[in-house]
Order: sequence, then structure tokens, then C-alpha cells
Amino acid sequence: MSKEIYLTGDRPTGKLHIGHYIGSLKNRVKMQNSGQYDPFVMIADTQAFTDNARNPEKIHQALTEVALDYLAVGIDPKKTTIFVQSQIKGLFELTEYFMNLVSVARLQRNPTVKAEISQKGFGEGIPAGFLTYPVSQAADIAIFRATKVPVGDDQEPMLEQTRELVRSFNHAYHSDVLVEPVGVFPPKGQGRLPGIDGNAKMSKSLGNGIYISDDTDTMAKKVKAMYTDPLHINISDPGHVEGNIVFTYLDIFDTDKQRVQDLKDQYTAGGLGDMKLKKHLIEVMEAEMAPIRVRRQEYAQDIPAVLRMLQEGSNRANVIAEETMKDVRHAMGIDYFG
Repeated sequence: MSKEIYLTGDRPTGKLHIGHYIGSLKNRVKMQNSGQYDPFVMIADTQAFTDNARNPEKIHQALTEVALDYLAVGIDPKKTTIFVQSQIKGLFELTEYFMNLVSVARLQRNPTVKAEISQKGFGEGIPAGFLTYPVSQAADIAIFRATKVPVGDDQEPMLEQTRELVRSFNHAYHSDVLVEPVGVFPPKGQGRLPGIDGNAKMSKSLGNGIYISDDTDTMAKKVKAMYTDPLHINISDPGHVEGNIVFTYLDIFDTDKQRVQDLKDQYTAGGLGDMKLKKHLIEVMEAEMAPIRVRRQEYAQDIPAVLRMLQEGSNRANVIAEETMKDVRHAMGIDYFG
């Protein structure tokens, strides 16, 4: 019985944070180790250029950082094909064909892209590549015939656009060459991890993240600076759990759910200080993140080996992508010379 293919990835614009870890990376490792899938994980450097075209060094530096984060959390190159987007030449070709099957108006309606354009403050100066990156993303998924895509909750509009393009291609060229993917989302309550400042989104640009590579002291300092309850001034004051970022993190990182509930009850009644609560969070986060950090440091001792791993993964991905492109060209009738 053939395995289902899953594909996902990240833009190399900096080190990955624990929002990536909780929202997607943990799920990727679980799926990888289930034995049910043939996994592909992509470092999306081509996509990163859509809004960093004049700062290539940023992408170059982040490439290995992202690879180290992958290896550290348990993405295994013996089980998962880890590759670099720009090295897969068929992606550029398929993206071009997809461009002819979608309107500018449809791209402008994509809510994920609209939100990112607003966040980045492009105004009228939106790079064409940024506006059309959902098309490139659709090609990434389609070229590997991925049926499952592990992503965060906010990425469903991107997957819907991929399905539309796949249907459009198959209809236009009377084929069933490409397959429609479905999203695999984090468990309920473990989707988007908020930033330490209380912002709904943790991101590099907002500077409110805890990174997978952060050492113990850095992580502890960030936890101690976390947004809690502004009305909880004295220890004896009744506190609010809802909107309190520390409890949001405890719900995710503390496996003892009864203990978390007891802390919530005590905090709500009054008598539990924010700093004591944060120290407990530091302990449970350290228990999970410390082994990951150690593995990352070990892999970082041999960067040439990491780059060889990426090259080998890219070579394998290229072979598979070219098989799909042969079928695509045949469906389109452009394999003129056999």
C-alpha cells in the first residue's frame, strides 16, 4: 500500500520560534514517525525573496538556521525529504502555468495575503511576486502530488486556492494529473501561539517571540516579561485567566492538566503571584525545549554536513518533481519532441 504524501515548509527569514514548533513542527514530526506518510519539508527561499529581494544575505543566513531548527525538533532526513525551494526547477515552470489559471482579482481576495500585505505596510508598492506567492505555493504542493499539508489554522485560504488551481488545471487540460490537498491542522487549542506581549500572533517582525534556539536564560527572561493580567496588581487580588498569556502557554506546555486547573482556580481566587506562575511555566517549557536545544547545538558543529543534507534532499525532490512535470507537459500537449 502506497503512503500518502505530505508537504509543508517555512520561509527562511530568520530562526524559527516556538509558535512554529507548537503550530506545525510537532505535528510534522508526529506524522513523519507514524509510518503512514512520505514527508517532504521545504525551505521556501524563493518565497522569502518576494519581500526580501534586496536583502539576499538575510535569506542565505537563515537557510541553515531553519535547517538546524528542523533537525533539532526531530525532522529526520532519513525519513523526510528536506529540500530547498529554489533548487527545484520544475516549480518555476508549474508556477508559470498556474499563473494563467487565476485572476488578479482572485489573488487580491485571498484573506491571508490581504492580512500580510496590511501587516507589512506595502501600500501601493506591493511586489508582484508577493501578491502571487499563493500560486507558487500551490505549485509547491501540486508538483509533489501532496495530499496532506500540515499548516497553521490561518493557512486554510491558501490551501483552498491550491485546490482551485488544481481543479482548474485538470479541467482545462482534461486530465487527472494533479491532486487536491487537504490541510492537517494542530490539535484544538494548540494552533497559533500568541506573542509574549499579548499580540495574537508571534512573529519575527513584531519581536515578540521565543525562539527554538534561545538558551535557558534568554527564554526565562522572555517568560518573565510576558503579558499577564494588568488588573492583578497585588498577589491577593483575584486574577483573570482569560487573555492571560501565561495560562495560554501552560495549557500547551504543561502535561499535568489538573495542576494547570488548580493554578487557574488559585489565581482566580487570589493568592497566586504572577512571578511564581511564570517560574512554573519556565520549568515546564525548559523540560520540553532543553533536549531540542542540545540537539541543535550538536548539529551546528558541522554546518557542511547540514548543507550536504539539504543538497541530497533537493536532488531527490528534483527527480520526483520532474516526473510530475513530464505528466503536466503531456497533459498540456507541449511535450512536442517526445
